[in-house]
Amino acid sequence: MTPQHRAPQHRAPEHRTPRPRARRRALWAAAALTLTTLATSPLAHAAPSAAPHRPWHQLCAVPTETTAGCDVLEADAPSGNTVSAGTATPSGYGPADLQSAYHLPSDGGSGQTIAVIDAYDDPNAESDLATYRKQYGLPACTTDNGCFRKVNSDGRTSPLPSGASANQGAEDSLDLDLVSATAPNAKIILVEANSAKIGDIGAAVNRAVALGAKFVSNSYIFKESADDPTYDKNYYNHPGVAMVAGSGDWDYSWGVGYPSSSPYATSVGGTSLVRANNTRGWSESTWNTKAGEGTGSGCSAYEAKPSWQKDTGCAKRMATDVSAAADPGHGMAVYDSYQKNGWGSYGGTSAATPIIAGVYADAGAPSAGSNPASFPYAHPGALNDVTTGNNGTCSPAYFCTAGAGYDGPTGLGTPNGTTAFKG
Repeated sequence: MTPQHRAPQHRAPEHRTPRPRARRRALWAAAALTLTTLATSPLAHAAPSAAPHRPWHQLCAVPTETTAGCDVLEADAPSGNTVSAGTATPSGYGPADLQSAYHLPSDGGSGQTIAVIDAYDDPNAESDLATYRKQYGLPACTTDNGCFRKVNSDGRTSPLPSGASANQGAEDSLDLDLVSATAPNAKIILVEANSAKIGDIGAAVNRAVALGAKFVSNSYIFKESADDPTYDKNYYNHPGVAMVAGSGDWDYSWGVGYPSSSPYATSVGGTSLVRANNTRGWSESTWNTKAGEGTGSGCSAYEAKPSWQKDTGCAKRMATDVSAAADPGHGMAVYDSYQKNGWGSYGGTSAATPIIAGVYADAGAPSAGSNPASFPYAHPGALNDVTTGNNGTCSPAYFCTAGAGYDGPTGLGTPNGTTAFKG
């Protein structure tokens, strides 16, 4: 603290100000006592579950109509942070945090299989997943115990796709770690597409379903196009399978992305999830941290409106349906050793998407012939309604502004248990 200057006062001799050297000794002693008290306080040793809001950067290029981009952002590491596997609690939300925030079981996903779709090969995918699961005490999920499979679009373990895209390891790890966080007992199939082109990605989706996955996490996005209804028919219309896709990370101004806009996929928006002094223990608002960066939403120009979506301002398919944590400034802990240095904190709708895929798995296998994207609309009261924030400017206002009930950026809300994801 800066000393305050006061006018001179007359003092009695017995209250003389201490000599400078003595006064300095007294100040240092007081400071030492304060530091000792703080160091021994229980709060001084309590590691927070999530890092405070901090800067971040996007990892992927903006997608096109035929080449996908990933929906992942990385929080910048604090200066001097050299955390490595097993030596410290990672920065960012872990499984217990997400299970608490969304009222999920700690042993969810038993008997279910989730597929994660990504492009190219991540050679460290299984070992990095093992590091994450060991850190948080989750059951082992390996090739040897039959829990984990990594295959190409033909369903084979060899040859795996050659080449690599920048930061794909972070995307792969984010997807695998967060389906593990929300559905710890589910089996996982990682299907690696030959490229980020729509035909290769679509082939990987079809392979995942052929291998028995009832939940498919699609943490990538294309710019929507007039060809999307054809892609629906060829790749994404799989009755009885929960197809889950992120709405993008470039806010409302960028427009609508695919397959988030498909009526056969659950369109997932992003929120900023923070701890709060309320009954739930958490609060959420629309994720929108700066212009050009935030959750996507909007009215599709090409996809027909599904019968179960009842908003009146958009005559076609509206994105989104539901939402989950995506703010990289309050991000999720992820372990990637392929293209990163280990533990990091990540966000984007690439985080929200596997979270929602895991919640669907917790809810159990969808009924035969169903479209799981419709399930939340039958149980809107079983979600946390997100009513604050926006991801841009628009008309009608609900296209980009959160409010009571349905809105574009956050859909019907975020999970509050699994009821809204059953059907």
